[in-house]
Amino acid sequence: MTGQDQDSRQLAGRRIVLSYPGPTPPPGVLQAIREGRAAGVILFGENITSPSQLADSVAQLKQAAAEAPHPRPLLLMTDQEGGRVRRLPGAPELSARRTGTAPDPLAAALDSGTGAATTLNDAGLNVNLAPVLDVYDTPDNFIDHFERSYGQDPSRVGELGRAFLTAQQGLGVAATAKHFPGLGSAARDENTDARPVTLPVPLAQLRTRGEAPYRTAIAAGVRLVMASWAIYPALDPDRPAGFSPTVIQGELRDRLGFDGVTITDALEAEALTPYGDTGTRAVTAASAGTDLLLCSARDPQQAEDANTALAAALDAGRLDRAAFAAAVTRVDALRDELR
Repeated sequence: MTGQDQDSRQLAGRRIVLSYPGPTPPPGVLQAIREGRAAGVILFGENITSPSQLADSVAQLKQAAAEAPHPRPLLLMTDQEGGRVRRLPGAPELSARRTGTAPDPLAAALDSGTGAATTLNDAGLNVNLAPVLDVYDTPDNFIDHFERSYGQDPSRVGELGRAFLTAQQGLGVAATAKHFPGLGSAARDENTDARPVTLPVPLAQLRTRGEAPYRTAIAAGVRLVMASWAIYPALDPDRPAGFSPTVIQGELRDRLGFDGVTITDALEAEALTPYGDTGTRAVTAASAGTDLLLCSARDPQQAEDANTALAAALDAGRLDRAAFAAAVTRVDALRDELR
């Protein structure tokens, strides 16, 4: 492996969040982290059997990161939204819907954000893939059915999301607003994990409802924004949001002014079936301006494939090196601020 190959592999790895099956980090995962070829790790229920086991796994991951050529904290993340979507036992117990209908919703949102941070801090994690800022249109549709939306009022969703993320980030756990520019119009069976989804929302409605809570979250300093895998024809008729420069660069960065870290939803989502293999998807997302690539299939080979493709595209000039470096810089800055 030449010096430039090694450099490109390391640069590519610094944009990748990997995952693995079972309770023990595999040797290959630890080696990739030691080589500096991972920005972070996402953990799921299958990775956790007990507090002591999780503590041991996290210690192994952190030790591997400390041995990397340019050591900095890993982004150790999970989905701890509240209600049904919790990978770790404990707070927040209220779902977003129950938070929004609580007697004092703002206090409930603050309590949930504090609880999420406490749970993750206790486990040694530093990034939560929450809060969900989707503003649901129809009762019992996709996002409301699983109680993942604070409500139907964009202002209220923004207010409660801000309370959650501010409380959480105040305790040292980075928050992720998702799923930009909004899944609130998705019907009950329109799940991007399971199939391609197109949401033909008029542009004015998309901006006044779907994007509105993100203005609030960005003003409050949210550290990450996750893009949706749905297609929004009003913005880009051909590509899912996470693959679209129009959405990532045009709407989120230029129009809304977000300068933090952008992250994909699961790179293995069935919505992406028409868009090639893991490597192709990774390069497409990176070229759209998405900083972090979420390889969450619990298969370490997925992250290896993404890394190889990104490095090859970088070396071949298919990805702009300056833009690539800027993405790495944003991710590195986030890592340096966490512990």
